[in-house]
Amino acid sequence: MFYHPEFDPVAIQIGAVAVRWYGLMYLVGFGLGFILGRSRIRANQDSSISLREFDDLLFYIVLGVIIGGRLGYSIIYDLGSIIRTPLSVLYVWEGGMSFHGGLIGVCVAIVIYAQLKYKNWLALGDFIAPLVPLGLAAGRIGNFINGELWGRPTDMPWAIVFPQSGVFVGRHPSQLYEFFLEGIVLFLILWIVSKKRRAVGVVSGLFLLCYGLFRFLIEFMREPDLHLGLLSFGFSMGQWLCVPMVVVGLIFVVRAKPIKETM
Repeated sequence: MFYHPEFDPVAIQIGAVAVRWYGLMYLVGFGLGFILGRSRIRANQDSSISLREFDDLLFYIVLGVIIGGRLGYSIIYDLGSIIRTPLSVLYVWEGGMSFHGGLIGVCVAIVIYAQLKYKNWLALGDFIAPLVPLGLAAGRIGNFINGELWGRPTDMPWAIVFPQSGVFVGRHPSQLYEFFLEGIVLFLILWIVSKKRRAVGVVSGLFLLCYGLFRFLIEFMREPDLHLGLLSFGFSMGQWLCVPMVVVGLIFVVRAKPIKETM
């Protein structure tokens, strides 16, 4: 059994300005996506998205992640606070981001950009999907540093005691499970599959399908949100939110369009 080091969540403090590790992990995630995306475009000279277009699209995606992630968390996990104080949805400095909300925000951003540039939104999604997992991995490292989103009690030899939980028992390091499966493994799957040209929708569908399955399984070892607990059939909110991801992912893969309809 191990003990969480209780890292200082603040990476840099300059006067009243504090830069937190979790925020830095977001920057790392966007940075990795930026580097990988540009390298993919340079490696594929006939790509239907240029370097400049990618830079513009990334701006839309960043907004989608932040706005969608914050709105998603506030509506799904903290609706009471919004009802009491509607402006609390803007309090991003207090933390609280939802992956599923961020995903919806990114999808909306891609659709808007595709409409403006007369491109196929699903093909853009195929291009973006392989760039996402390493950003998710960085985010889970941020969760681990903060000592949040810990797992359920376990007596496995790699269990970690999270003092932040208020209960000194060994727990699954669910953040690290997610780092590995949703980050590293998912990245390798999508990166390898996208090396060859695929029918439009296959890569996007695989992202939704694999992430949904990985997250659903890990949620069995992750402590559910205290104020929500377990819902119908003993599933957590995270698991229920993954169900439509898996269904939509399967539909995208099965109904993928021929390559000639790409953009």
